[in-house]
Amino acid sequence: MTTGIERVAAKARSDSKLKFTSLTHHLSKELLYKNLMRIPLNSGHGVDDKSVEETRLRFDKWSKEMLTEVHRKSYKPPPVRRVFIPKPGRQEKRPIGVPTISDRCLQKSVGDILTGIFEQDFLASSFGGRPGVGAHHAISQLQRAISATRCNWVYEADLKSFFTSIDHGWAMRFVEERVGDPRILSLIRRWLKAGVMNDGSFEKSDVGTPQGGSISVIISNIYLHYVLDLWIEKAVKPRMKGAINYVRYLDDFVLCFEYKSDANRFRSVIEKRLEKFSLSLEPTKTKLMRFGRPARMRMKEMYGRKPDTFSFLGFTFYCTTTRKGSFRLGLKTEKGRLNRSMLKIKECLVRIRHLPLLTQHKSIKQILHGHFRYFGVGGNHLSLYRIYRYTLKTWRKCLSRRSQSGRLNWEKYDKILRYYPIPKPKTYLTYARMIELASL
Repeated sequence: MTTGIERVAAKARSDSKLKFTSLTHHLSKELLYKNLMRIPLNSGHGVDDKSVEETRLRFDKWSKEMLTEVHRKSYKPPPVRRVFIPKPGRQEKRPIGVPTISDRCLQKSVGDILTGIFEQDFLASSFGGRPGVGAHHAISQLQRAISATRCNWVYEADLKSFFTSIDHGWAMRFVEERVGDPRILSLIRRWLKAGVMNDGSFEKSDVGTPQGGSISVIISNIYLHYVLDLWIEKAVKPRMKGAINYVRYLDDFVLCFEYKSDANRFRSVIEKRLEKFSLSLEPTKTKLMRFGRPARMRMKEMYGRKPDTFSFLGFTFYCTTTRKGSFRLGLKTEKGRLNRSMLKIKECLVRIRHLPLLTQHKSIKQILHGHFRYFGVGGNHLSLYRIYRYTLKTWRKCLSRRSQSGRLNWEKYDKILRYYPIPKPKTYLTYARMIELASL
């Protein structure tokens, strides 16, 4: 944060009811430049077809004009460019809105100001799209809720087409709870209404916020803070008979209940609550199941099997035991995510198989280190070694197809691996580290 935004954050922290009526002066040329330099050079261009490098060269000119228009409330954000990216493992594609580079800088700058204010209000149950916390924090918090509290039932839920369902009227009302500066409000309103360019044709934006813009993340978190987080904390928890724990990462959330009656009561009201704010649940990704320490014993006694599993942030959560027979919550890479990682490795190796071995080795290390960094959780070694062994075999097959001379035998392949070893799995998120993250 800049010094000015830090002062805003301090005021927001000291007075939870304070509404900020003067924020635009924090939108400075220095803040725009700082956010511009954070955008990678290979980032996609917007409807103006200007690259990051070109935008940097013209910074002095467009930044001055932009800030003048913002202060005069005459700035009109250009529509975002609609692109479709494939959903891993699926035929359907995900629509992404790509703003212009200059507009992206302004969005990020306004987002920094909003983050300084609303970070003081956001609850500890919310993780996605926030500074300093991420998926591993959410996983650690959920692991603690299931293992160390009275959890007998788990309600796993996902919001259907969340980003394209956000109601603009409600979004502005939620922002106005803390922001009263008419220039900032005008900017946010115009971003929501900016529209989309799809294959040269303009489409209005009467509802939703396009994924891809910096402002969309903070708006979505503010929206769900009031729709779900505060409602569960202030209205739901006091009415429950037993313990309840709640973890949300953007539009995915999980609740842990002590009693089934509480879980059923929540399930009976959640859809009405969401409907009020133009949201709905994705039925294929929403379910209630018996899960946890007592649940494992009951399921074994009553049905002779383990409780069902559920997935959250790419991990499958399951009930198991330690060597001494006590309960332990197990985490492993979700089957779909594992298959997608394997497909990504295969496609990469096929594409680069004719390049020098050093270049191939760098690409392999980059993919595997990224995978191990995220999925390197304590107890997930079997899934990690599946990726390692798959990479080992697939690279040999791809090298064998570089020429017509035949397959690469293991003796020659072993010599290659001595110089270019494939990274072995490593656990980055140990049980001790998960306990530490859950307590932050």
